[in-house]
Amino acid sequence: MTAGLWHSYYDDAQITDPLGLDVDHMVPLAEAGDSGASQWTADRREAYANDLGAERCLVAVTAKTNRSKADQDSAEWLPPLADARCTYAADWVATKLRWQLTTDQTEQAALRELAEGCGNTTVEYEAVP
Repeated sequence: MTAGLWHSYYDDAQITDPLGLDVDHMVPLAEAGDSGASQWTADRREAYANDLGAERCLVAVTAKTNRSKADQDSAEWLPPLADARCTYAADWVATKLRWQLTTDQTEQAALRELAEGCGNTTVEYEAVP
């Protein structure tokens, strides 16, 4: 990226300087490892880390919000913009389903609670074999 205008949906920021952006792994690499990826081959872990096959898996966001998220799961971190949280939850679930990653009980409870306020949000994904 050298020039352009990017929208960070986590915080509704418009970014013109690519140095202000990070590419966020929707489900952070450490969380993916805790959710089953640690059992994958090196090639599959690399494919996950570089997944350009689903726009939900890698998201350009402000560096500040991505770094505040770090490797936290959806029970520990949500986007600062409340209006972004339903999209975030759908993206999180779609990524977990796409890669057949597990969720722990705390994560499931947080997602269920969040989903209650999201109406009829559809989660679409294409599983990676």
